[in-house]
Amino acid sequence: MFSAREELVNLPLLPGKESAALAAAGYATAVQLLDHIPKRYEDRRRFDRFPAQSTAQPVCLRGTVIDAGMRFLGPGRRFYEAVVLDGTGGVFGSGKITCRWFNMPFIQKVIATGHDVIVYGKVKDQNGRLIIDHPEFEVVKDDDSSASIHIERIVPIYRNISGISQRRLREIIHLLLLQIDPASLAPPHEIDPVFPRVEALRQVHFPESVEQAAAARRRLALEEFFALQLNVVWRRARYQEKRGRILGKKTGSLTRFYESLPFDLTGAQKRSIREILADMRSPLPMNRLLQGDVGSGKTFVAMAAMLLAIDSGCQAVLMAPTQILAEQHYLTFRRWLDPLGIRISLRTGNRGEDTHLPIEGEPQIIIGTHALFFDSVAFRDLGLVVIDEQHKFGVAQRAALIRQGVMPDVLVMTATPIPRTLTMTSYGDLDVSLLDEKPPGRSKIITAMRVKASQPDVTKFVKEQLKEGRQVYLVYPLVEESEALKIESATEAFEKWKKRLSGYEVGMVHGKLKPEEKEEVMRRFRDGEISVLVATTVIEVGVDVPNASVMILHHADRFGLAQIHQLRGRIGRGGHKGYCILLTDGKSPEAMEKLKVLEQTADGFEIAEADLRLRGPGDVLGTMQSGVSDLKFVDFLADTALLREARALADGVLSADPQLVGKHSALRYLITEEDVVPLPSTA
Repeated sequence: MFSAREELVNLPLLPGKESAALAAAGYATAVQLLDHIPKRYEDRRRFDRFPAQSTAQPVCLRGTVIDAGMRFLGPGRRFYEAVVLDGTGGVFGSGKITCRWFNMPFIQKVIATGHDVIVYGKVKDQNGRLIIDHPEFEVVKDDDSSASIHIERIVPIYRNISGISQRRLREIIHLLLLQIDPASLAPPHEIDPVFPRVEALRQVHFPESVEQAAAARRRLALEEFFALQLNVVWRRARYQEKRGRILGKKTGSLTRFYESLPFDLTGAQKRSIREILADMRSPLPMNRLLQGDVGSGKTFVAMAAMLLAIDSGCQAVLMAPTQILAEQHYLTFRRWLDPLGIRISLRTGNRGEDTHLPIEGEPQIIIGTHALFFDSVAFRDLGLVVIDEQHKFGVAQRAALIRQGVMPDVLVMTATPIPRTLTMTSYGDLDVSLLDEKPPGRSKIITAMRVKASQPDVTKFVKEQLKEGRQVYLVYPLVEESEALKIESATEAFEKWKKRLSGYEVGMVHGKLKPEEKEEVMRRFRDGEISVLVATTVIEVGVDVPNASVMILHHADRFGLAQIHQLRGRIGRGGHKGYCILLTDGKSPEAMEKLKVLEQTADGFEIAEADLRLRGPGDVLGTMQSGVSDLKFVDFLADTALLREARALADGVLSADPQLVGKHSALRYLITEEDVVPLPSTA
């Protein structure tokens, strides 16, 4: 037997070429390779029937190659094709499937006529031929038997490692599990002695049933989430050890601001302000997430918090991810706070210079973008940091701004609804204020999916809205034409819409424009000089054009649920009824299900949960905080019970050993200090 920490290069069961391939993929030791968990399983005790039509889900088929060879579509375009016939004598159905691999000539050395194969992939109907493009496959060898690890059992399928076939990788992992010392696989803290880690690894790689595989995956996911939650609880405890400053004792400016409003704040806004006030009056530094759906009034809550800091004699700063959003915040703050005599500065220049004329006296509120990181932005006494759309910034960027004050209070905001389970992980070290009400006056937005809508009908609808004096967004998923995706891009559509809507000014904005070009287009759209804006998702955050009441998303199935919800939040902001039209070709059942969710609800949190359920956490996470997107068991992030169990385990450990220097000292290696936002000492 050998230790789990043994380097693979030293093991006699691995030839040098294979150990080198594994090392190149990042697997240097036995335990690292055993942590290469199967991505899925195939139940090779039975196979799917050969289908008679295209399939929405992948199928696993076993058959015999009856014809194979290189095929050519034209100059430079060739593919290898293998026709697979159902070899079960009709037990699993009847028929044949054509498998194709483009630009992969080495496949002809692996698959040939007469081979028995197992293939996995989605079947499509192409002019009456049933085809799987680029299927996963495995050649069944003559020596396979009922005792084999490759056939007639639940078989693990792994993410590919270059230079190691699926079959050989399975054999290597099986040999490791047979020859490794079980004691060396035990973790420093066994979270479930009844179901130890070594047994979970055996069952996750070579389960006897689908249920056993699921249980083993959940057990290992609990261990991984325990490490994540241990870091969350540790960060929170370390933050609370810091001594901040007591702010918010004076409320004169806040009172005058509230009395100047021509409307009442919502109950959720008032509740959030009370929570922020309690934080600011505490000697502990505030570390709070303000989470609110599109249009829920986060800006007014941020204003209230900043006024509390100003009345305490401090400066407050608001950092936004884009120049467009920063300038919009600046104009909004000036509108509401100029009458109160509050001095506000805007900094969005590339080198931190003030982009507007200097104000008389030292600024009390500074609003800016990444320009705030530059040394030329000097803060006299920074007491409150507000970060808008905080997921657009990295941990280091937020820390750089926070360090410009001495233990400032921190309020981070997001209009991107976060599923509850992700809040427990990505933001588990923050206190959360939730804006779950919308201010009165927001117009109803009608969302409708249209399948294969005709272009004349779409153009007619746009013209009708323009005649009523409204403005329109036309949103596309791509900036430019793509050979890989045969869908219309924004630049292609722009030229067509200018012709269709002659007599109206049509503009275009996308991420490849220079910042000053984007801002000029958006200024003209805000001022009504442009009636129709062809755009990409660059308008997703912070664009406020009250007269824009129509948004048409082309190829809507290409956008995420939460992303579409964010986009449609750009319309219906000026009292006019809003229309969000989702255009799709209707070919994907999954896309249809996704878009129906948007027709049925405008609740961002319901949509976020549906997005998590339909797309999976790996796609939903996007630019979430570090640590979560690297999880092996990211699919379990939708399991609230599992996360709560992991949190309870972490709480128990740190309650018994807060510094991890006693009986749980062996767990100290799990703490990733780089995840802790560095804060200056008050000493």
